[in-house]
Amino acid sequence: MTVNKGLLSLVENTPNFSNQALENSVGTLKLGWVAKSSTLDSLIVTNPILTASQKTDLKADINNLSHINLGRVLGDLIRHSATIIDGTIIPLENDGDQGATLLQILQSVQSVQSLVPELYGVPASDKSRAVNDHLGTINNIFVDTEDSSAPVFTTLLESINFIVTANLATETALETAYTNLINFINSVVADSTDFQTTLDNLATAVATAHTNFNAALAAEPLLTHKNRLITMMNEINSQITLENANLTGINTFLDTLTDNISYTSLAEDATLRRLMSKVAQDKNWQTYFEDYETNQNNLNPIYAGTDTDATVDRVLADSGLPDVTDATDFEAVVAKARRDDRIVTTGYDRLTVEQQITRSCEQLGITTANRTISSLSNTLLNNMNKHDRDEIARRLDLNQSANTLS
Repeated sequence: MTVNKGLLSLVENTPNFSNQALENSVGTLKLGWVAKSSTLDSLIVTNPILTASQKTDLKADINNLSHINLGRVLGDLIRHSATIIDGTIIPLENDGDQGATLLQILQSVQSVQSLVPELYGVPASDKSRAVNDHLGTINNIFVDTEDSSAPVFTTLLESINFIVTANLATETALETAYTNLINFINSVVADSTDFQTTLDNLATAVATAHTNFNAALAAEPLLTHKNRLITMMNEINSQITLENANLTGINTFLDTLTDNISYTSLAEDATLRRLMSKVAQDKNWQTYFEDYETNQNNLNPIYAGTDTDATVDRVLADSGLPDVTDATDFEAVVAKARRDDRIVTTGYDRLTVEQQITRSCEQLGITTANRTISSLSNTLLNNMNKHDRDEIARRLDLNQSANTLS
């Protein structure tokens, strides 16, 4: 049921979705060399003079140590999250198609959350398809954690602060190299002379400053914080890679899930079921449709539960079993024997009750020599009651098997 309170205010306003929360969190990390690195990264992306190939080459040249070039990592994170907000992360299938919207992405992710458990029998998270596996970057997973571990951004901020506070000469030199490249890019115009050579030289200077700064972090206590930079950078990049893979392929993934559900619905029709088992070339598909009727017959709500003594006792009682308990009631024992599918009762009408008990025992492999009819009746009844119990346990197993995703 929809909650009406506040609904009118939603209708009268637009959500104005954005990745501002992520940008604000990233902003807290822009200290010391990271601030200059971020400025440079943004400038390279937005500069109108540099060509696409120049930008690609320049970014490659200065990314020789990506854990030092954190501005690039954080910039890629922001740009990735923006493509989720505006829907451009979803590729267009045909020219002229309208792009996806955030609402459509959210609806697709929601569908995945319900379809994966239905088809795989596990939570979507077990298939790396949980909400945060698609949208974690805009859900601020780098700021919050569900366990006692420190969030990614908290760890990054602590290590960046520690390194900046160390006042390393190599960090100062790196910031100077960044500044020189920033100033040059800001100064270039279309008719600049010696453009490429100067750009290359300044990029080389930044790469060299990266190397020197990295070397200065090689000893403790700075080494611990450098290693944290590397670990946190890898977590950010892994999350971006996961979200890209999940979201760019989400339409195909959903089509596969919904198609499979549609195909399995055909199994309700016996003719289509036989047809599917013939045209499907995959053995697993053939088996599903060939065994469908058998497995369907094994499904029965009375057998819900696992094969335990308590469950067997419950089903026995619900089924009115044991229906005979007095072994001295030979007529009742014989009547039960006639209902036992293990015993062939052809010609029993010509036999006495005692003979029917004896014949039934012989068919079940019960020793009859030198035994009284009372003893035989007691053993026969115990055997049949145990068979009832074993049959219930077998049906419980068959029900559970037919109801278990595989």
